[in-house]
Amino acid sequence: MTARRKVTTVAALGLAPLAFAGLSAVPASAHGSMTDPVSRISACFAEGPESPDSAACKALVAAGGTQPLYDWNEVNIANAAGNHRQLIPDGKLCSAGRDKYKGLDLPRADWPSSPMASGNHTFRYKATAPHKGSFELYLTKDGYDPTKPLKWSDLEEKPFAEVTDPKLENGAYVFDGIVPNRSGRHLIYSIWQRSDSPEAFYTCSDVVFGKDNGGGGAAAPEASAPSEQDIKDGADKSTVDHGGHGGDDHAEQTGAGADTDTGAEAEQSAANAPEAKGAKEPTAVPSAPETSGENLAETGGDSSTTYMAIGGAAALAVGAAAVFGLGRRRTAPAGGRHGR
Repeated sequence: MTARRKVTTVAALGLAPLAFAGLSAVPASAHGSMTDPVSRISACFAEGPESPDSAACKALVAAGGTQPLYDWNEVNIANAAGNHRQLIPDGKLCSAGRDKYKGLDLPRADWPSSPMASGNHTFRYKATAPHKGSFELYLTKDGYDPTKPLKWSDLEEKPFAEVTDPKLENGAYVFDGIVPNRSGRHLIYSIWQRSDSPEAFYTCSDVVFGKDNGGGGAAAPEASAPSEQDIKDGADKSTVDHGGHGGDDHAEQTGAGADTDTGAEAEQSAANAPEAKGAKEPTAVPSAPETSGENLAETGGDSSTTYMAIGGAAALAVGAAAVFGLGRRRTAPAGGRHGR
């Protein structure tokens, strides 16, 4: 082999690793949870996963262990694509149908709660990995009974607050909504649907209107959101990779009968796919590559993900073409090459 051919071969073969590197660098995941009003999982994480204070949070740990609390910002469905009601069965709204978070679905009237008043309220959603997307907030109807499993029919049909790409302040999405008139204990259900991915996140926030605690008079502490120090202290025990899905090894099937973790997000995505559940084909949210990466997209997302994916694909194509061209040269008749 001539020196020129050696150089060409090395250069061509070197393109392939670069192409795959470009593809794997696409940032993927968003994570977060409601902190005003405080979500159930945020409140229990703030109490301390190893020794929570409230009876409800102790019951959550007894039902599913401490890991769900360390992964407090990962109550998600990777391939939701807006099909929330089709994918999440009644009684499992707070866990998003995931067995890992089943303790959040316990029907009881003593979950740590946030005081709430009708009228304008400023909501805060802690985003440990922000991306573009929309929020929908639903409130339980009059007559809601917290001692019974939460069903979709317990929520108002339409959200009382909707916002797309709200502003980010000090690591939290902040937006306003007009809360309907209620009294006693209720629940606010949030859905954060990403627009750069089919992934969606879900939270249940227990709230109390007025001085009446509701729920048959059961005593419940006031919920507190986790501090930055709480989040920092618990990071080492979290399985959530904030830069992508690489560390989320506890995803499992969604839907009735999903009782065990699969240990692979690919299986969760397949199980949650709309066609697997008989849901309508999603049209609003395109699928995005869900691979690990070191860098997060900027607040609200940007075009870097697209450019990186295109660049990686282009590099792969160039590398393949170069290798193919070398093969053609090697097999070409000697006389044909010298006869030009």
